[in-house]
Amino acid sequence: MGKLLGVVGATAGSSVGWWLGMYMGIGTAVLLSIVGSVLGILGAHWVNRRWFD
Repeated sequence: MGKLLGVVGATAGSSVGWWLGMYMGIGTAVLLSIVGSVLGILGAHWVNRRWFD
């Protein structure tokens, strides 16, 4: 379950980061997409430990 949540979290975080950064340019969109992916994975890990452990 943890890996699935990680993929979902990374995808959602990356999408939000890209959406927020696309108005400032491609470089900012890529950077915020990376940051969003990391935050999504960390959030998914937290959810997995809190609800499914």
